[in-house]
Amino acid sequence: MEFLPEKIDQYAGEHTTAESPLLANLSRETHLKVLVPRMLSGHIQGRFLSMIAHMLKPKFILEIGTYTGYSALCLAEGLHSDGKIITIDNNDELKEIHDAHMNNSEFDNQIEFRLGPALDIIPTLENNIDLVFIDADKPNYSNYFDAVIDKMSPGGFILADNVLWSGKVAEEIKPNDKSTIAINAFNKKVHDDPRVENVLIPIRDGIMALRKI
Repeated sequence: MEFLPEKIDQYAGEHTTAESPLLANLSRETHLKVLVPRMLSGHIQGRFLSMIAHMLKPKFILEIGTYTGYSALCLAEGLHSDGKIITIDNNDELKEIHDAHMNNSEFDNQIEFRLGPALDIIPTLENNIDLVFIDADKPNYSNYFDAVIDKMSPGGFILADNVLWSGKVAEEIKPNDKSTIAINAFNKKVHDDPRVENVLIPIRDGIMALRKI
């Protein structure tokens, strides 16, 4: 869901640095071949992720939810020269698409894809994670936060996507709406957690930005 009026959203896109040809091709292929292409981070959000990575120059990025690899490639643009990204997904149906584009990128040797449940993989990772991007199954958002927070460097950042969930979090939540309940619980949980400070940014479907204190 887009919260800005169409003309404002178009204006913002026109005044945002263009995505690379590689990202444009990946976006095009995702829209042509994948059932729910709106899950792609897209132009403006992708440039935001890239800018955050450029500001932090992280050595270790963890992405939970690869999809077709667009956001991983955006984050990789700001990696430290000897940095790495581990991106996790449990859906191997999209592996051919994201592998093809990652292998054709300048970041091929810095991006590592791991297939499987993130909650099983995260405990096996080394500590000192500088930046985490969460964009996976919504009922596990709180669990992902709990799994990564103690593995992060002091001053590290977590970005969690879709925290406005098409505006449903600000409405009366139906008892059977598990995803909205989970997103709302995550937003409240991290807002009240003394280990982090947070700001909910209304970019696209909402990004919760957290800094580990």
